[in-house]
Amino acid sequence: MRVWIDITNSPHVSFFRPLIGLLEAGGHEVEVTTREYAQTVQLLELHEIEHRIVGPRHGGGGRLGKARALLGRLGALHRFARARDFDVALTHGSHELALTALRLGVPSATAFDYEYAWLQHQLGCRAATRVVVPDAIPLDRLDRFGARPPKLLRYEGLKEEYYLADFEPVAEPIVGLDPERVLAVVRTPPEVSLYHRHGNPLLAGVLERLGRDEAVQAVVLPRTDEQRAALRELRLPSLIIPERAVDAQSLVARADLVVSAGGTMNREAVALGVPVYTTFVGRLGGVDERLIRDGRLLRLTDPGALVLRKRDPGRTARVRREPETLLDLLLSARQA
Repeated sequence: MRVWIDITNSPHVSFFRPLIGLLEAGGHEVEVTTREYAQTVQLLELHEIEHRIVGPRHGGGGRLGKARALLGRLGALHRFARARDFDVALTHGSHELALTALRLGVPSATAFDYEYAWLQHQLGCRAATRVVVPDAIPLDRLDRFGARPPKLLRYEGLKEEYYLADFEPVAEPIVGLDPERVLAVVRTPPEVSLYHRHGNPLLAGVLERLGRDEAVQAVVLPRTDEQRAALRELRLPSLIIPERAVDAQSLVARADLVVSAGGTMNREAVALGVPVYTTFVGRLGGVDERLIRDGRLLRLTDPGALVLRKRDPGRTARVRREPETLLDLLLSARQA
């Protein structure tokens, strides 16, 4: 079987890493396309996943830029895929793949776990053969995208509990960490995402509190070079800002707490049993709503509410699920 996977954002590298391994172990041929956005390419290289950059960079935060990038990438993906005779196409949220696969007559499956990226899902869900989501998302929020059974398939728990099932952290994810100090990991907001337009002033307070506490080391993971430069200008003594993509999962697993405005790192922390605060100011999706109700995710409104203390890794409870389950759901597009 010839499988095409399009990976367009940093978190999706981890999602597909074990699935690619399962496919290749089963004797299938996998080709991965990507775009230059955030740390996506760096993470593909870090995990030694062969890939090809296809199409223009991300279109930025504006609708016009996104539209231009979409049209440019659709053409580039069509030229890439039309002579490759793929049997199935898989993605996590790339509507460009779903649209291109539909045009080429290739069955496709798209997955996602945040239901309020309206335009992305209007395009991707209608074009895809299968739509795979966590069961925490209410059905009525998906119906408006044309995502309903039998096209719609749902899985239990978090996608992070599946792709981190075989994960064990390295001892030293980055050089220079002091085991005596509280280790905080902070993920910046995705400023170019249309669903993150509200801005996030809370982050400034979080950085100020962590960055001036001598008992803390706060590793801040920016999404763009512009964010990295702005963080360095703050000159806060307890902040560590890596130059390149790092083994973020190992970093989170070693952390005493995580603070993130995004979704994936929050859920990775939950899956790894690490205390985690969300500073997301947009509309909460079904997954985060459930995690907050269950007490597994804490919504932060005041930086002073952060609990800064060392945790006992021996008391950490992890949930591990079989990644084969996700792969089977995605590959069911071939039987549709």
